Amino acid sequence: MSRRSVLRALGVVAAAGGMLATTSVPGSARRDWKPVADAVRERYLWAWRQYVERALGADHIKPISGGREDFFVEGHSVGLSLVEAVDTLWLMEADTEVAQAVQWIVDDLDFDIDAPFQVFETNIRLVGGLAAAYHCTGDQRLLERAKDVADRLLPAFTRSPTGLPYRYVNMATGQVGDPETNIVEIGTYIAEFGVLSQWTGDSRYYDLAKRAMRVAYDKRTELGLLPHDINAETGRWRNRQATVGPPGDSYYEYLWDGYRLFGDPELKQWYDTLTDAILSKQAERHDGLLWFPQVDAFTGEVLSREQSVLAGFYAGLLAESGHVAEGRAYHDAFNAVQDRFGVIPTFVDYSTMTATRVDNALRPEFADSALMLWLATGDEVFRERAHTHFENMVATSKTTFGFASLADVTATPPSQEDTCPGYWWSEQMKYYWLLFSDTPRLDYRDNYLSTEANLLRGARR
Repeated sequence: MSRRSVLRALGVVAAAGGMLATTSVPGSARRDWKPVADAVRERYLWAWRQYVERALGADHIKPISGGREDFFVEGHSVGLSLVEAVDTLWLMEADTEVAQAVQWIVDDLDFDIDAPFQVFETNIRLVGGLAAAYHCTGDQRLLERAKDVADRLLPAFTRSPTGLPYRYVNMATGQVGDPETNIVEIGTYIAEFGVLSQWTGDSRYYDLAKRAMRVAYDKRTELGLLPHDINAETGRWRNRQATVGPPGDSYYEYLWDGYRLFGDPELKQWYDTLTDAILSKQAERHDGLLWFPQVDAFTGEVLSREQSVLAGFYAGLLAESGHVAEGRAYHDAFNAVQDRFGVIPTFVDYSTMTATRVDNALRPEFADSALMLWLATGDEVFRERAHTHFENMVATSKTTFGFASLADVTATPPSQEDTCPGYWWSEQMKYYWLLFSDTPRLDYRDNYLSTEANLLRGARR
């Protein structure tokens, strides 16, 4: 089986309108999903026009005030939202907008900045975004930009005594900093670096990314679990807690993704070993729902039953990697949270089903898993759930100049913050589009979306 199964041309009725929707409806009637896809595209292109008019080249638009916002370094925007948007625009066949974005990248994007950038975020967002833009358009200049960014990140790996990358690197000087890191920030490179190795013939990128993953894997506990915090200089664990949420999540994701993209059997072995341990030592049922509490990686003791909205990605990863029943069950649990709150809070204590952190920064993980589970099973319930997610996002986050993060999902109405994260342009709107559009620009049988939903395989030009 390929990573993506064939697209199913079915449809269901889902809630619409300005009020929060719910998916707690038995059965599902078939319907034409094209109007939903059209609505996704219309909302996205409207937001894009606001960004171009008011904040072109900024990392973020401030969607309430129409202002601009930097992400990596104050005073040094690098067009983050624009870079993240290119492959989504391309998948939506918005070719005029793609040309506009590419021209800005070619003419104005410059990474020779004497300031420290976070290596992990720079990789998944900028290397990945530029690589996806190249994959979709075939414009060689975009590959050159992606390689330029990756090359500026390499000192974080090559100057480390263990091979675990430092958290920060100066983009102009190569100076590295902050060895106090975690498995996400040392292990989320192999997809972006790997395609660069494929496309350029330079194996350094892949080799450095895999070496860092190996260092962490080799330090697993006797239970087969990984604590999440580690020191890049000493290689010693800095805590005892294991989690499938942040800052553990995309380490596991990229083990599987590295195998699927490059056929590396070692990565699959590592993924299988760790996943077996997670399913046997971390999974627990509460009120009939499957959850993954934080546990002591050395003893298995449950440390916390809080669940991050970001952990919702794991339902899709399980389904992709053959654990479909467990993936479905975990998505059922997050769907119960969506039904309760409308918009999933950043943290929920599932033992009481109460929100312990009430904001939501336009988080896409539930929609991500809905796409993966729908592709794995063909079950229309996952389209229903994603449609609910879309309708609730529009109802609560749409504002004057775009879509805003929420400060409190439990308020009536939910209160907004004057920010829109760059990943909104890359992730959840793309997941919706792929679920509902049947776009001819994607090979639904053989494609790859990164942790940032950057399309690195499967573009049909």
